[in-house]
Amino acid sequence: MDKNLDMELSDCRAQISEALAEGGTQPLVRLTDEELAVLDPEEAFVPKPHLTDMDPQQREWVLATALRSLVAREAVEIRNIEELNGVLQGAREAQVDMRLRMEIDLALTLRRTADRVLTVKQQSAAGSAFGYVYIHASNLLLVERITAGGMHLFTLASKAYDVVDLVQPLLDPFGVADRDGEIRSLDPSALDREHVGPLAAVVDNACIVGELVLLSDPPGPMMTTYATDRAVWAVFVDRPQAQSGMTTRPVSAPTLSRHIIEMLSAGALEERHG
Repeated sequence: MDKNLDMELSDCRAQISEALAEGGTQPLVRLTDEELAVLDPEEAFVPKPHLTDMDPQQREWVLATALRSLVAREAVEIRNIEELNGVLQGAREAQVDMRLRMEIDLALTLRRTADRVLTVKQQSAAGSAFGYVYIHASNLLLVERITAGGMHLFTLASKAYDVVDLVQPLLDPFGVADRDGEIRSLDPSALDREHVGPLAAVVDNACIVGELVLLSDPPGPMMTTYATDRAVWAVFVDRPQAQSGMTTRPVSAPTLSRHIIEMLSAGALEERHG
């Protein structure tokens, strides 16, 4: 990263952290799949469940509608408004000069510039929901929760515990994580039913499967959770493709929270600010 840009980002992080220290964790903005596709068309990392199954023609229609909606509610300002009609009429080469409202610009900037990202995925019969925690510092985290219907809810968090309150329901939506059990080691080379003990029955009866992965350099820890109607089991992996360090156990809500916090702090570099 350019040194000047890095300094500007550091200053921006420091200012946001100071504001959060005074006001605490707070909702930032809500956007739909199609609005984000208009605002940040080159971003392809974060899922967009509502857009995924659309054909190209449907996608073009909903993106045009999303742009109209953003302009109408003054979420964005179009400086060269004459070009907007060209875009809405399907002009492929039209270039729109678009200025974003402050909270939208902030969400997209923090989304693009995080050093580490904790990804959370919930899989159930109802579909998939997601959570992304963009980690800038221990007191500056951007949380993006994505519903199965493609709504993206952004929250600025000043504490890891506030992040836990936002993402833990993806892993234990029924609140059944009520006890800690014996820790069992697993062999990464032998994960068939004969070698995973009682975990096999838990996997068979899981209503919700959760996946947490810390995206960092080097790669961070991983956790998979299986929620039945009576308990939550967790499988922990210290490092991807490691030959050891894989364990499983039933977990209580406090233990599940503690593991999420540990993943948020794993691989942390020296803080940029106090």
